[in-house]
Amino acid sequence: MVMKSISNNGRGTCRFCKSAMNHTFVDLGMSPLCESNLRPEQLNQMEPFYPLHVFVCENCFLVQLEEYVSPDSIFTEYAYFSSYSESWLQHCRRYTDQMVDRFQLNEQSLVVELASNDGYLLQYFVNRNIPVLGIEPAANVAKVAVEKKVPTLVKFFGKQLATELAREGKQADLLAGNNVLAQVPDLRDFVAGMKILLKPHGVLTLEFPHLLRLMEENQFDTIYHEHFSYFSLLTAEKILGAFGLVVFDVEELPTHGGSLRIFGRHNEDSSKPISSRVVELRSREEAARLAHIESYCSFAEKVKNTKRELLRCLIGIKREGKSIVGYGAPGKGNTLLNYCGVGRDFIDYTVDRNPYKQGQFTPGMHIPICSPDKIYETRPDYLLILPWNLKDEIMKQMADIRQWGGRFIVPIPEATIS
Repeated sequence: MVMKSISNNGRGTCRFCKSAMNHTFVDLGMSPLCESNLRPEQLNQMEPFYPLHVFVCENCFLVQLEEYVSPDSIFTEYAYFSSYSESWLQHCRRYTDQMVDRFQLNEQSLVVELASNDGYLLQYFVNRNIPVLGIEPAANVAKVAVEKKVPTLVKFFGKQLATELAREGKQADLLAGNNVLAQVPDLRDFVAGMKILLKPHGVLTLEFPHLLRLMEENQFDTIYHEHFSYFSLLTAEKILGAFGLVVFDVEELPTHGGSLRIFGRHNEDSSKPISSRVVELRSREEAARLAHIESYCSFAEKVKNTKRELLRCLIGIKREGKSIVGYGAPGKGNTLLNYCGVGRDFIDYTVDRNPYKQGQFTPGMHIPICSPDKIYETRPDYLLILPWNLKDEIMKQMADIRQWGGRFIVPIPEATIS
């Protein structure tokens, strides 16, 4: 792992505006990298833990973690494959239809996706004969994309790569970044690259979990080392604006517990006026006082209360002699398990549909990850849904557990049983 030097006070400076970081948003203690699942032979080896201490900048209000681990260490080989969620694929199909219709994309257009993963999104543009290019640093997931006939560059994105592509005439009519902005430690280089890669009348779309929803619904488990930054619309506008890009529209999405999709364009492109949705959401964030440092100070206590309530729930179930297993092995689940100290004394095992994770163990808590078939073999009393943002999809898939009296536990925003 590659460590980055930080300032003497241990807090560093804001990755966007370079102001000193003096305010804690939440401190989740020490935690392993959330996608660093372990093979059986690794269980008795030393496991690296890093601070999960989140700060908020009092100047630009970017909520952020220090870069304790380099992106190369995290993303060169990655355990997350986007295509294992049906609801996420449906989301991508809808996005494709919407973008093609709204911006009149055709066989002469170019759609570029940053952090294109296993081709989960670009495959739908390919199906419509629209040229695409994926940029994905993780070779193991990029290989799957290429097998889907999605051309993919196995590289990290920034100014240098954008300049090379632009010189080759590969600028984007549509430049997409789904849940990638949060995973970029060098925001300035990344956004400068987007400016270069976007055609003069091109459209940029970025999706990311909405900080306002994270705060309102206590979604602390969406914080992990792979997510360096957490955005409001107000802060995203500042960051894009610093590089000559304007947010001209925004959509609020249900994905990942509540996300934003922002639409960007060049300053010079007057063909796309700023929508009323941007004005309305900006006003709502201002009313929630997201431009005031005091508004960020109460989040840490809410997180502590959620931990106490979840542990009270799980302890009560175990005292009754009931069994609990997990569903899913997502990054957010590992933040939850490690911060709350929920190990095999509570959860017998967890399951995941991704065969890449099966047979491994969760980082930190060392809970075995099995195939979902095991649930029907052991018939547990409770299923703890770790990817709670997909709870409706999972409850539908696993509805058969109710035949033996099985019930579901949803941990966020507070522990509930259904």
